[in-house]
Amino acid sequence: MTQPPGFVDSSRPSYVCKLHKALYGLKQAPRDWFQRMSSFLLSVGFHHSKADSSLFIYQHGLHVIFFLLYVDDIVVTGSSDRLLQSFIDALGRGFDIKDLGPLHYFLGLQVTPHSNGLLINQLKYAHDILKKHDLLHNQPVSTPMSAKTVLTTHDGDLLANPTVFREMVGSLQYLTITRPDIAFAVNSVSQFMSHPRAPHLIAAKRILRYFKGTLGHGLSFSPQCHPVHLSAYSDADWAGCPDSRRSTSGYLIYLGNTLISWCSKKQPTIARSSAESEYRSLAHASAETTWLGFLLYELGVHIQYPILLYCDNLSATYMASNPVFHARTKHIELDYHFLREKVALGSHQVHFIPSIDQPADLLTKPLHKQRHTLLCTKLVRPEPPSLKGGVSDINSLPQSSVISSPNQAHEH
Repeated sequence: MTQPPGFVDSSRPSYVCKLHKALYGLKQAPRDWFQRMSSFLLSVGFHHSKADSSLFIYQHGLHVIFFLLYVDDIVVTGSSDRLLQSFIDALGRGFDIKDLGPLHYFLGLQVTPHSNGLLINQLKYAHDILKKHDLLHNQPVSTPMSAKTVLTTHDGDLLANPTVFREMVGSLQYLTITRPDIAFAVNSVSQFMSHPRAPHLIAAKRILRYFKGTLGHGLSFSPQCHPVHLSAYSDADWAGCPDSRRSTSGYLIYLGNTLISWCSKKQPTIARSSAESEYRSLAHASAETTWLGFLLYELGVHIQYPILLYCDNLSATYMASNPVFHARTKHIELDYHFLREKVALGSHQVHFIPSIDQPADLLTKPLHKQRHTLLCTKLVRPEPPSLKGGVSDINSLPQSSVISSPNQAHEH
């Protein structure tokens, strides 16, 4: 070890600098690590995905390897076991890694294979949150948010210790990765992080009580036949925020019958009509499906065009394709007419769907128990019966044989 250039003490050449801060915490450490890993991947034949900066793709003849990097956690999967193992061996020669085998747990996500595909949930993470906030023995509730609840900025007393509320909401935000059914409720309580009050804490605890009754639920992924349709369901709650009167946008995006993306977010500006708020939500869904189309193309998934957008507002569907409404819509920002351009090019189609059949309704407002339960079945699935509980799999296959399929995934 030597003194760093520019800081050499000639009178004490044998001295070294004392480090007051860990190298892992330096600002340039993540960039340097990513640069080193990406340089290695590019040198062995991978190319960088244009749609996702953390995805690298390797193609060799008919075989392919996908490499997903998150800091120092890695998921790698491929179509050939031999090619995949050869790459893992090469990665081990260049870096000090630990091969944890078939993917089963990654960044708090539990991956469980079943007869029709995979179930991804956060059972252990959710259990730890319930235990941390002493809610393991509380009575569960049937909905994450009461249909009659209206959260405002000024109602109720300020919390003496807002840190507990902020930790709870931060944990809930991570739970939405696999639980779109709580996305709206978490979005609602997240708006009061700066000055939380008693009703906000009660609402956050209610979400955890709802989670207690649905701990094993998660996202189900099953094989799709090619080519497959990419479709989006878009909805908006016009002027739903009592403080700012801004609307809430929500959309669900399906690849075939599998949910792959969703969003529940308050719009940045006030909409002057329900049609305008629905149109803005359609524009957001259109932008997301455009990006997903690029990503799926890089992954070798051939989708069937046009991409289908479903909306329960007739005026918004007309605005997407009919410029006659210009006099009434010219105040809408020009970037939202991105949707109209996509429709004109033929890459997207907007269709009307009755409100009763709109699953994105779950992402824009609190619902009653019956309606909420019905829509949840279209978003998340319960955990399949465990072999440990004595219930055999439908195909009587051991779990390891499902994991060790040709399209297996590994984590490091």
